[in-house]
Amino acid sequence: MQSLPVSSNPRSQWRRLSLVTAAVQLALCSHIALAQQTDDTTASSEQAAKTEVITITGSRIARTELVSSSPVTSVDEVQIQLDRAVNVEDISAKLPQAAAGANATGATVGDSLGSSTIDLRGLGQNRTLVLINGTRAVPFSFRNAVDVNIIPAGLIKRVDVLTGGAAAVYGADAVAGVVNFIMNDTFDGVELSSSYEVADGGGEKLNTEAIFGGDIAGGRGHLTGYIGYSERKPLLAKERSWAIQNSGSMINTGGFYTDVATGNSFGINDSGAITSGRNTVNVTGDRYLTQPMDRLSAGLFFGVDLSEHVELYGRGMYAKVKVTGAGASGQTPISVNETVTLNSSNPFLSPAIRDRLTFDAAGNARVNVERNLGLGVQNTKAVREASQFQLGLRGFITDTLRYDAYAQYGRTDETSTIYNNAYRLNNSGGSRFAALANSVDLFNPNLDLTDFSVPLLYSNRERTQSVTAVTLSGDSSPLFELPAGPVNFALGYEYRKETGLQTPGDAFRNGTSFAAVSVFDMNAGFDSKETYAEILVPLLLDKPFADQLDFEAAYRISEYSNTDAENTYKLGLNWAINRQVRVRGSYQTAFRAPNLGEFASPITGLSLALFDQTSEQFVPRFAGRYDGDPCLLGTGNAEQCARYGAAPVGTPFDASTAAYTFGGNPNIKPEQAKSTTLGLVLTPSFLSGFDTTIDYYNIEITDAVSQIQPAAALKNCYIDNPVAGNPLCDAVLRNPTTGLISTAIVNDFNLAAIEQAGVDLAINYRFAAPKAMGGSFKASFQGTFITKQSRQNNATVAAIDCKGTYGGACSGDFASLLQSDYKHRVTLDWNLDTLGVQLGWRRIGAVENAANRNVGIGAQNYLDLAASWRVTDDVTLNAGIDNLTDKAPPLPLSGANHFNTVSDYPVQGRTFGIAIRYQPGF
Repeated sequence: MQSLPVSSNPRSQWRRLSLVTAAVQLALCSHIALAQQTDDTTASSEQAAKTEVITITGSRIARTELVSSSPVTSVDEVQIQLDRAVNVEDISAKLPQAAAGANATGATVGDSLGSSTIDLRGLGQNRTLVLINGTRAVPFSFRNAVDVNIIPAGLIKRVDVLTGGAAAVYGADAVAGVVNFIMNDTFDGVELSSSYEVADGGGEKLNTEAIFGGDIAGGRGHLTGYIGYSERKPLLAKERSWAIQNSGSMINTGGFYTDVATGNSFGINDSGAITSGRNTVNVTGDRYLTQPMDRLSAGLFFGVDLSEHVELYGRGMYAKVKVTGAGASGQTPISVNETVTLNSSNPFLSPAIRDRLTFDAAGNARVNVERNLGLGVQNTKAVREASQFQLGLRGFITDTLRYDAYAQYGRTDETSTIYNNAYRLNNSGGSRFAALANSVDLFNPNLDLTDFSVPLLYSNRERTQSVTAVTLSGDSSPLFELPAGPVNFALGYEYRKETGLQTPGDAFRNGTSFAAVSVFDMNAGFDSKETYAEILVPLLLDKPFADQLDFEAAYRISEYSNTDAENTYKLGLNWAINRQVRVRGSYQTAFRAPNLGEFASPITGLSLALFDQTSEQFVPRFAGRYDGDPCLLGTGNAEQCARYGAAPVGTPFDASTAAYTFGGNPNIKPEQAKSTTLGLVLTPSFLSGFDTTIDYYNIEITDAVSQIQPAAALKNCYIDNPVAGNPLCDAVLRNPTTGLISTAIVNDFNLAAIEQAGVDLAINYRFAAPKAMGGSFKASFQGTFITKQSRQNNATVAAIDCKGTYGGACSGDFASLLQSDYKHRVTLDWNLDTLGVQLGWRRIGAVENAANRNVGIGAQNYLDLAASWRVTDDVTLNAGIDNLTDKAPPLPLSGANHFNTVSDYPVQGRTFGIAIRYQPGF
């Protein structure tokens, strides 16, 4: 048996393990961290891996190789720099396994507020666990999502993506998988970098960053730090012709006036002239296509040997992110539609207007005013400060027994303010606008009402997370060994506490603003206590047809204060038939505990008019959630409409009289999940430089938290399944007197069952370039094929086939809209001594509207070109063009949620970028 070498300096040992991990990762490939090489360089790397222990994503057991039973794909530092990534969103957007999540478009609803989140497999951002160096990143939202804007892209060494449940290893929330950001915390020297990305018309991105690192405490420790600033400029809809097609209009600033006594009406056009009808204005072009953002980030990573057996380590990370976007109130300028009293002595009444009004004996005229207040489009500015601190001790108790104990605390503070809005009511409950009626010229289209407007606090939000954990890991060699070697193990305990506090602004708590939105008070929390164990049992070694055969198992016992948590387990097998063929497989159970938003948030109401495309109050990002009442439109089953007391076909309906309610459920239960993976790794000796991995996965989620959108509930109740007792009919309530919709209920319930199965394929091939060209080529393919995807909204209805679809019918409230059944990224690299060029091809497969399969979107292809030039030993220049052909996003006939398109597709068009890195030699 080969014993593990132990350094007398534990910190050096841990650092050496980290360096070996990085070296092996870079030797493997830039995209996939599971393939093996067969050349001399890789052979030496494999030998190094067998003489050192390393830690991989998906396991707490340190081992002698990177390949585990669970499929993990990686993007390394070289590719991240070649992509000129400013934000993590720039990385995740090109991952075939990742859907859009919340992104720069701001089209995702909920409490995203300008965030950028990761949504693996399109199963929901709340089902993806985000880690930093293997421990939890602090969330920002009550839905437990992490704003990855807080993570500095320039310090990322690699990004590991683990498919499937990992609750037995990492705890709750890892249902779709895990994204682990491995930071370069052993950086030596100084690196200064700056990048600039620009598209036609706006949306520029600027990033500057400084990274530094070196030994401290007389060589007994190491410190790595970073500080950076990045900015993203706005891109307005008017900069893209496709975005302003079919755009709606609203009442102009001149207004429309009705004399209450006679019913006679008139309008004022933009020139101030009197017209017989309404005059409108189109403000779509001034809305944000992508949201402006700026970010300041800084942090430190350190490790210091306190003694021969103890290393003190930790990190501190801080980011302040400011994002301006649509927010809950949308961007439609505020307007009035109310009756005011005008006095005959009003000095602003022209003779022509005075003649159109009816004054009573007291000299008063009652006039209904419909008017855009002229304050411009609304916008919400979210200022989010996130910090996380970690302090730990680790080292070796014996040559074969290691310990790692840490405590970390994270906090996100967020303030959201709505601009170009105003208080609708004064302190006495009276109309502020009506009070102005005789002191300003209401009929002047250029009336300056900026003093009427005031920034309104939407909410203050605080989110905290505390984690304390201790892990013992090692092997059984002091006690026993199997013929194939010792049994490796990890044992641990973790305590986690999370809290959420939200305080609404008074205007939105009391409903006194012009925005038809409200915010709830929250002060809630939960804690969990978990014990976990993991083993790695070597079954065979150096045998015919079994170069290596290992069995993996993990078990976690969970106790949550807010729910009855489930214990979870993992079973895995890793079989290296020989040095060219490896088979791996795993079966894991997982659960997702109810988050703060699901079990503690109160019921909140919005006006249904915000979701009605025929209403002036319509918010484009809410498209598809309410498409009208089938009973009024004549598309519903007449018998079913009569059964539920619906109003007759053609009855007028004002959606502003109905409510759209959403919120939590104190009786919510955990989601349950099972995931199966089976993979093959090939590194054939007859084809030098070639490797491929094929991984099949199947994820089944039951008791999934779901929200039934009004459009889906109405369609199912009155069109697809018009039977008595259909429970979805009760998700949209009707006024018993009028038969019109009164309330759409969109609360959280354990209703759904979700299943997804697919295959991930990665191929890499390195080969020499023709002599005339010089250098070498590397071709890579990374793709995902969805073979099955279904969603059953509740047990009483049939499952929906969501494979290859888009739209809210398959996405739920907190997942991406696009459920493409095929995505890939192909790259071809040509590398010379100091120059590298990469051509990339991204493809998103064709999809159909989940609510109307007659409408579809064809496959979308994007070409990227990038180059890296090492100008001097100290200076590297990267440049590139994304979306080389300037392809616009598709414009489906129905189901769009963001300016005629679907927000998951790139909206900027062609972008040009350049980045420079300066790393002086010492």
